[in-house]
Amino acid sequence: MVPRSASVRGVGGYLPPRMVGNDEFAARLDTSDEWIRSHLGIRSRRIAEKESTSDLAVKAGNCALESAGTGVDSLVLATTTPDHPVPASAPAVAARLGLGPVAAFDLNSACSSFVYALAVSASMIVAGLAERVLVIGADTATTLIDPADRLTSVIFGDGAGAVVLEAGDAADAGAVGPFVLGSDGGRGDLLVVPGGGSRQRKDLVPPQDGPFLRMEGRGVFDGAVAGMSATVGKVAAQAGWRPGDIDRLACHQANQRIIDAVGARLGLPPDRLLSNIEHVGNTSAASVPLLLAESSRRGRLAEGQRVVLAAFGAGLAWGAAALRWPGVRAVTEGVADG
Repeated sequence: MVPRSASVRGVGGYLPPRMVGNDEFAARLDTSDEWIRSHLGIRSRRIAEKESTSDLAVKAGNCALESAGTGVDSLVLATTTPDHPVPASAPAVAARLGLGPVAAFDLNSACSSFVYALAVSASMIVAGLAERVLVIGADTATTLIDPADRLTSVIFGDGAGAVVLEAGDAADAGAVGPFVLGSDGGRGDLLVVPGGGSRQRKDLVPPQDGPFLRMEGRGVFDGAVAGMSATVGKVAAQAGWRPGDIDRLACHQANQRIIDAVGARLGLPPDRLLSNIEHVGNTSAASVPLLLAESSRRGRLAEGQRVVLAAFGAGLAWGAAALRWPGVRAVTEGVADG
């Protein structure tokens, strides 16, 4: 008997319409277009103006459902920026998508949220808890950023991406797995939003720490390169691949130099590294699914290719997943086709 597995059946993505170029930041902060491009690889990013995270999630979810041509019985929303602390945003997204009384919940592992959500969703299918799961990565990351911070304000953008997973077997095109997940809470202070949670509400955090993201850039850079390189190597080995067998590497889009460094450590040529950070920035939980949707539309993914997804972020938390790319047509809104 062939083991039950989960396979990708649809891919979608959404970017809000407002595009913000580097010159807008250079006009009010001590930075420049040249510095941002050379240090981060970003030229522009999208900013949600009157849209919340759930608004973005609904649009990406609709795109993925159209791509799959099927309904779902569960929804997992990967996000760091839910509409409210309570309730979770996923049930509202499911209702707006007209999915009925399906299982729906949020999952927060910062920039690694989508890979974690993919692993959880695949596990639900393997365990028989679901037949089809809509997995959405959506964030309005710019709502966590201090507009006066010359580093973090230029990094982040808003967006959403989604995939539909369906029950099948491990031999199917689009089969997802294995997965490798990990964390190191001892380094959680490298990337943190100190305000807004129960620790601050119990007066354990000084009010001046506020609701904005704090980042120790060098520590995050080094951790991301080392963490994603090791995790990609592990998941490839579990899939029975050598690093050189990887046809496409879809890393979390945090910094182009991080992506390039991970590829170099793995011995992968630049043409195997998927990237869209130049015009979307770091979209947190939306990063990996948006990258898949755009890369599919641009013809950078072909059926049967060996693809590894990798992410690293606050927590610190990281994860990777292997899959054979399926022959699906991505559906997007606001995402460039190339």
